[in-house]
Amino acid sequence: MASCCWAENILQLLRKMNNFYLPGSCRSSCFRFEIEGAQVGWIPPHVASLLARYPDVFSPPHQGAVTLCHGLDSYEKRSEAVSHVLQALRKEPSLTCLKGWRDEKYSVMPRFSDCPLMWMERTATSLFGVKRYGVHINGYTVSDSQEVCMWLARRSHTKQTYPGLLDNMAAGGLAAGVGIKHTLVKECQEEACVPAAIAKKARPVTLFTEALEQCGFPLCLMFPLLFLSHLKVADMFSTFLMLAACKDIRRACSVCVLSLLCFDDYVTFKAKNVFAHKHTFRFDSAPVISIPEVTKQ
Repeated sequence: MASCCWAENILQLLRKMNNFYLPGSCRSSCFRFEIEGAQVGWIPPHVASLLARYPDVFSPPHQGAVTLCHGLDSYEKRSEAVSHVLQALRKEPSLTCLKGWRDEKYSVMPRFSDCPLMWMERTATSLFGVKRYGVHINGYTVSDSQEVCMWLARRSHTKQTYPGLLDNMAAGGLAAGVGIKHTLVKECQEEACVPAAIAKKARPVTLFTEALEQCGFPLCLMFPLLFLSHLKVADMFSTFLMLAACKDIRRACSVCVLSLLCFDDYVTFKAKNVFAHKHTFRFDSAPVISIPEVTKQ
């Protein structure tokens, strides 16, 4: 019974992560955001109406798509033109996400392997449905009795995003021009004071997508037991060992933890309707899940 309940909760989580692609979502009313004929995002109607004020930057919606004007034919021109528009839109009260302006540049491209077509302010990417990439580090230990414990952190209540929720030991977005390895080492050092020599030992697990615009690269990092006594916390206000996820955990962290459990066979899926598509988990109905026994402490 507990296993079925847990499986159903996981299914609900994954449906929320992919709800934009499910029947009944707002996708049918959104406009494709295209640059040079390639789709790089989705623009909701209320944002498209605001962009219509800037006809020298954005072309009117046509055949279900919003595009940049033809004169913006280079990475630099596109980036600067859109940046000026976004600076003006910061005064728009309905665009609350821009109130947390970060001055961080994120790359805009159809796929992660493609050359960036422009950069965009981090807080504005959600307005355009632009996919943001980031790293999520599962920090864990294995005891002499083979008991696995995972480090989770609780985000500060003053954080701009997801305040007070449980999260991975360290995580961070990929800024424009910055790679996965550099971000991995940087976030481990800044958020958990993990030395670069240890951080570089992290191993990739899979790839997951959250809703429309988030795409994460989960990595697993096993720590020696002796390291725990030296682990300090910088960005997070508390870090502790957890054996099970809680309800107040960040969704992306839940899926990142799940990816480790699946990858290392702590959790197994026994259903044909559970499959991997381009290394991204997608689910159709509740799978049957076997859960290993965990010793309570």
